[in-house]
Amino acid sequence: MESKRNILIGGAWPYANSSLHLGHIAGLISGDVLARYFRTKGDNVLYVSGSDCHGTPITERAKKEGISPREIAEKYDEEFNRMFDGYQFSYDLYSRTFEDYHKDKVKILFRKLYDNGYIYEKLENQAYCEKCNKFLADREIILTCPECGEETKGDQCDACLHVPTTEELKAGNCIECGSKIVERENKVLYLALSKFQKAIEEHTSKVKHEWRINAQNETEKYLKQGLLDRAVTRDLTWGVDIPVEGYDDKKMYVWIDAVLGYVTNTMRLAEERGLNWEDFWKEGNNNKIYMCHGKDNIMFHSIILNALLLGQEENYHLVDTIVSAEYLNFNDQKFSKSKGIGMTALEALDIYESDSLRYHLISNGPEKKDTNFTIEDFENTHNGEILNKFGNLVNRTLRFKGLEEVPEGIMDEEMEREIREAYFEAGRLIERLEFREAVDQIMELVEEANKYYDAKEPWKAKNEDIFKFNNVIYTCSVIIANLSNLFEPIMPNACKNIRKYLNLPEKPVWNYIDVKPGLKLENIEPLFTRIDKKNK
Repeated sequence: MESKRNILIGGAWPYANSSLHLGHIAGLISGDVLARYFRTKGDNVLYVSGSDCHGTPITERAKKEGISPREIAEKYDEEFNRMFDGYQFSYDLYSRTFEDYHKDKVKILFRKLYDNGYIYEKLENQAYCEKCNKFLADREIILTCPECGEETKGDQCDACLHVPTTEELKAGNCIECGSKIVERENKVLYLALSKFQKAIEEHTSKVKHEWRINAQNETEKYLKQGLLDRAVTRDLTWGVDIPVEGYDDKKMYVWIDAVLGYVTNTMRLAEERGLNWEDFWKEGNNNKIYMCHGKDNIMFHSIILNALLLGQEENYHLVDTIVSAEYLNFNDQKFSKSKGIGMTALEALDIYESDSLRYHLISNGPEKKDTNFTIEDFENTHNGEILNKFGNLVNRTLRFKGLEEVPEGIMDEEMEREIREAYFEAGRLIERLEFREAVDQIMELVEEANKYYDAKEPWKAKNEDIFKFNNVIYTCSVIIANLSNLFEPIMPNACKNIRKYLNLPEKPVWNYIDVKPGLKLENIEPLFTRIDKKNK
């Protein structure tokens, strides 16, 4: 029997400075699919994330609204929690980077990097705005991207993902007042990222075959260029303190603060649950680490996080699998709240069922290329696939007129083979990060079940051949029971209802299961309701 694995799944930490839209859900939902799937397999799973509450985006928003950065962070963190709950994300811990536990642990990890010689001091000329009288963070600089020519903020180009160098930033202007930036000498701490070049190259070569192609290409681009040391301190009043003397007036860059949150959240969960956090983060514990995010976050997880772990010199297990989504557009345009393009994730939940949104975003997800979301496509998915195929199978089996209990029947051998094949193939596809194909595989079982039902004509057999009728209803009941396992990573609410209807164990498993004949079929409601387009 295969031993249980210790699986750590990290979902990217969204900036707590604005509402999240459906594109964010499409980029993050892979983490929940993996977490739910590996739990059904019986593995030890910790699924962690949180709100990124520090840094320039928060302070910019706070300044604009005339309130404190913490108030901004708390406002959006509360919204994120409602949103993730609404979409049934099954985080074991979703925290906030301004919490004392996280800050204290991050400072210990930072100090370890410093003591090990991977963080060093440097005097350098930095971007300064004389009109605003302050040093500027990269995000506070606007410039023309030297790679693609698009206008961009200094932290990263949205168009081509290029991260401008210190030299390139000199050509920029202050985003707040428009003034040309000047240089002034500043004392800065740097992460010696270049020291990790060889180790990260070796690790990437070993594991990249499990990554999405965009992660492979993006990471190899940075490795080919040669890793450059990066500043880790910034001139802000809001953030994690620097645990080094002489840096009392500076804070930690959020890209260190946030990615180390995966480790600090694991430590906290381990304390709360009586676990050993090292089982998930140290070598030799039958463990595996997944990182799930959009393509704009690749290098922070494939390079930066691994460098921070290597720099601890404590036998950390590095990230195994990068699950990096492409972008989801809305009506062939980028989501934009200011331009009224698209809808926020919470706005979608006010109109539609979370299971249907999850199914559509996974089955049409931006796995290998940018994809497009339209209301028409979504409603066709709901009415055509989810309701007419899956919902209909459940309705006409468990709510068959006059049926009071699951009959004593014989399981159809061919349909049992189809079920077992679905477990094998869907599981294989999920572990290969091909979630769209996994959904198609499970829906094929639904379609085969409906064909079987139609061919056997139980509405006739009920009066003409009760033995045949019992076999059909029993077989379809078993299929539905197994669909509650197979669809668990995709549509957890519907699966929970099926388990209740068929008196199945609350905890789903990734194995073939039977249904008990004689089970009373009571209070069974339709899993889904039709979206009436005429009345919208």
